[in-house]
Amino acid sequence: MTGSAEEIFDIVDEEDRVVGQAPRSRCHGNPALIHRAVHVLVLDRSGRLLLQRRSPRKDIQPGRWDTSVGGHLEPGEGYREAAIREMEEELGLCGLPLTFLYHSRIRNAIESENIATFLTCFEGAVDFNPAEIDEVRAWASEEIEAALGSGVFTPNFEQEWGMFRDWNRRYPTRGGEGVAFCAGETFPDLFGGLGTDKE
Repeated sequence: MTGSAEEIFDIVDEEDRVVGQAPRSRCHGNPALIHRAVHVLVLDRSGRLLLQRRSPRKDIQPGRWDTSVGGHLEPGEGYREAAIREMEEELGLCGLPLTFLYHSRIRNAIESENIATFLTCFEGAVDFNPAEIDEVRAWASEEIEAALGSGVFTPNFEQEWGMFRDWNRRYPTRGGEGVAFCAGETFPDLFGGLGTDKE
């Protein structure tokens, strides 16, 4: 989210309980200030992952390719609410079903984030926010694998990709290949109608 007023984040403890608030400028640069973020993975029918190239004006990892959607929670906001809001703000996507995948943590010298990642599927034109994003495109898994470690991606995305691969191995489609596209809190294949019956 980009605006004239500085963003304020809820500060949380290791158990994700809110313990205070701080401005974005203090959170980015002080890893002691744990804050919340959300990621959304947007895949198409063939399992290609939509990635965004971050604007060169971003304060963190400018110009690198990153997760489809990523953003911070507003004070008092829930993870799912933030995912829906960020998906619309960054890509202009509304009304898509979201399935929660997993929680994760990022801890580095710049920041500390507690993250919830969601999955959705979409094919069509994306109206991305040029203040946040330089371009978007769909990447095949083979392309992503070939570019890992080259500096093309943000470190956070490379961590996300590893977690998503692990998740996908646990919840394959009935044929054993591809992504089990999800709606709501269950794991049916939205495109093929095949479910794994796992929650």
